[in-house]
Order: sequence, then structure tokens, then C-alpha cells
Amino acid sequence: MSKNTTVFEYQYRDGGNFKTYGCLLLSGQDEHTEASIRQCLEWGDQFVAEQIGVPALYEEHWRQVEDGPSDLDHSFHEFICLRAAQPKEQDLPIWGTLADMMKRMLAASGRWDVRLSPNCNL
Repeated sequence: MSKNTTVFEYQYRDGGNFKTYGCLLLSGQDEHTEASIRQCLEWGDQFVAEQIGVPALYEEHWRQVEDGPSDLDHSFHEFICLRAAQPKEQDLPIWGTLADMMKRMLAASGRWDVRLSPNCNL
């Protein structure tokens, strides 16, 4: 497998500050992409996972906190960072390309639609 891979780290953080971590393996690397992605995000780090095709972390979050949807939930996930994949992460399935992630972010930039999330009416 190519070592030219990037990890997209993100999390879901509910209103009580309980966090559920997620990551995706992307093919490609570019040291400038993280800054470009941050310019696309709401409040510098928030995005609607469903809008860009990133797996939402709500279900896993609810299992971890042993609770279901509540008034602490919302529609946004939090971008943490992009980083070079470590050798142990090279076995993760490739979600897509770094360039494709950037295209998805650019398409949603300034138009984040919380209605795409099942949490929009909580």
C-alpha cells in the first residue's frame, strides 16, 4: 500500500462535552490542504458529516454514553486535523482521496445544511 496517505481526524462532541472520535484514511498528501479545509468550516472547525459523505458518529456516540438522542445533541461534527498516516493505519480502508475531500468541503463552504442531519430537530 502506498505511504502517500493522510488521516482525516474528526469527532462528535455533544453539548455536555462528551466526545466520540473518528478517522478516515485518504489517499494523497498536501501540506496546505488542512488550512484550506479550515476556511470551509463553520466556526473554523465544524461541519455537517452527512453533507460531505463522512460517516456520522452519532450512533457510536450514543452507545458510548449509554444514552440516546437528547437535548445535548446537535448536527455538527468537529474537524480535528489532517496528518500523515502511521504504519499501523495503512490497513484502514481508503475512504477516498484528499483532493475529493477538499472538493466536498469547498462545495459545502458557507452553505452547511443542518437539515441533512437526523439531529436537526432535537
